Amino acid sequence: QVRLVESGGGLVQSGGSLRLSCVVSGSIFSINAMGWYRQAPGKQRELVAVTTRDGNTNYIDAVKGRFTISRDNAKKTVYLQMNSLQPEDTAVYYCNAGVRTSWFVSEDEYWGQGTQVTVSS
Repeated sequence: QVRLVESGGGLVQSGGSLRLSCVVSGSIFSINAMGWYRQAPGKQRELVAVTTRDGNTNYIDAVKGRFTISRDNAKKTVYLQMNSLQPEDTAVYYCNAGVRTSWFVSEDEYWGQGTQVTVSS
């Protein structure tokens, strides 16, 4: 059983900052890519940022220069530092990870339960 648990969401004023964390636990052989997605009301879930096991990162244009994704492989944790938050960043943010539970099993994709981020104007 693999669990992803997010924390760090909340209510913040426009221009403020939040730091999201996501811890992966359970039967883990290896973790490949880890990422953050978000889903605003009435919109589809979208990829915000992703980081590979080697630390390479990629972002959607809307958050470049404001958000930073990072990971601590020893702690099996991925972070999303969000600065200069704007009302359009309001969404439920989901953690995602590609996990192998053993040498003999191929990678599966796992999701956290989501954490609400609300930015007031």
